[in-house]
Amino acid sequence: MFTTVVLWLLLAIVTGAIVGSACSLFLGVLFATEGRLYDAPWRLQATLLVAGGLANGLLLHHAPRLDSSGLRDEPIVAVNEQKGRMPLARIWVKPVAALFTLGCGGSAGKEGPCSHIGAGVAAAVGQVLQLNAELRKRLVACGVSAGFASVFGTPIAGAIYGVEMLAIGRIRHDFLFPGIVAGVTAFVVSRSWGVPYPEYRIAFDPRFTELLFLKTVLMGVLCGVVAAWFVELLHLARHAFERLREYWQLWPPLVPAAGGVVLALLLAIVPADYLGLSLPLMDRALQGAPVAYLGFLWKTLLVAVTLGSGFYAGIVTPQFVIGAVTGGAFGPWLGLEPAQGAAVGLVAVVASASNTPIAAVLMGIELFGGGSTLYVAGACAAAYLMIGHRSVYPAQPLAYPKAAWFTAPVDQPLGHEKVQLSRGVLHWLGAVRRLFTR
Repeated sequence: MFTTVVLWLLLAIVTGAIVGSACSLFLGVLFATEGRLYDAPWRLQATLLVAGGLANGLLLHHAPRLDSSGLRDEPIVAVNEQKGRMPLARIWVKPVAALFTLGCGGSAGKEGPCSHIGAGVAAAVGQVLQLNAELRKRLVACGVSAGFASVFGTPIAGAIYGVEMLAIGRIRHDFLFPGIVAGVTAFVVSRSWGVPYPEYRIAFDPRFTELLFLKTVLMGVLCGVVAAWFVELLHLARHAFERLREYWQLWPPLVPAAGGVVLALLLAIVPADYLGLSLPLMDRALQGAPVAYLGFLWKTLLVAVTLGSGFYAGIVTPQFVIGAVTGGAFGPWLGLEPAQGAAVGLVAVVASASNTPIAAVLMGIELFGGGSTLYVAGACAAAYLMIGHRSVYPAQPLAYPKAAWFTAPVDQPLGHEKVQLSRGVLHWLGAVRRLFTR
């Protein structure tokens, strides 16, 4: 076992260092281009959105020709189904597509390309070292963790997120050590390259009060509902654009361009603050500044159209923004300070939409300090339950149902799982029916 520790120290440190450097390069280019033209005249912004959609469509449509392996380029699929293998010839495609998306004003996140870079780098390391399938799977998982840690600035939460996202209701504990080592390494390397990470000061009463805890649980319930709307609207947008392509027999690269047209039309009523990453909006909410009650809806709508039409970028940063805006707007209704509501809402939406409650709790601790621990924990657990069996990751399998009311086969991808009421519930319902039909 000591040899195992030494082995993973070496592999994870090397992988984390490479991933951290690669993600720092991507983030440097992104920060130099994102948000520069969001205040441009509407006609120019509309042109950029359509052009960005077409660029995404062309790049993603022709990318499979660069690789004949037949492998899918999704980290979850690489670990769960492809024995830790990725199509290495097109690792660069999705990061470049994300730069097009965020540069032109598409509403999405920055962490997806970095997790993709992490998975690709780790798969390449595993191939060069000729590791077996099980070691490759672990290495790819720790590469994903390194990518998330590099972006979030929360090395432990980012590392756990990369492991927890692989399945709903199960964590591979054998992935934890390499994931944490790679995550911490990537964070340190990225920070040394000058990647900026925000610091927040949220005032939570150090003396635990049960009333405040119950208020944050209620905020978690609300955020779970908002996250469910987010996931459903995202799936609805994907289905709508797919139907549009089939009905009009559109050339696939034109579908994201059509999404750019819809985004341009929405800009007539939606403020430009909701374009791109929308991080200033999140920062204002966490500072306790007033935010719009419909802010979560505007961000959800723009993200759904952006990603649903075929633009590529991340899906976690929007969860930060949606959660912070929701908590900042509705927290005072529950008796929370606006900044407290924004902090709790941020992590609660991540816990539910991504099905990663443990990573979300750790993220709250790393971002907002140890005084927030009990409050973000209650909110994250409640939000995780409220969203049910939904996820922003369609390839995420269901390891265990979230409630004893249901039974389901193990490791079926969402949308394909057969969730049924448990025998005990059916027996109880049958007894109630017989009681009322006598």
